[in-house]
Amino acid sequence: MSTSSTSLALTMKDAAKLVGVDYRTIKLGIENGTIPTVQLGPRRMIPRVPLLRVFGING
Repeated sequence: MSTSSTSLALTMKDAAKLVGVDYRTIKLGIENGTIPTVQLGPRRMIPRVPLLRVFGING
C-alpha cells in the first residue's frame, strides 16, 4: 500500500509515515486499542480516516 490520498487502508509503516511518527508508536496504539485496524486477508491494515482522527488531522 502507499500513502497516497486514495489509499483507504495503510500498513503500519505507511501509517507511521503519513502521520509523522515512529512505527513503534503505531504498534503501541494498535496494541492498546487507540488505533483501529481491520483484517484484510492475511494482513492487518489501518483505515486512513480513523487513523487521521486519532492524530487530530483532518483528512
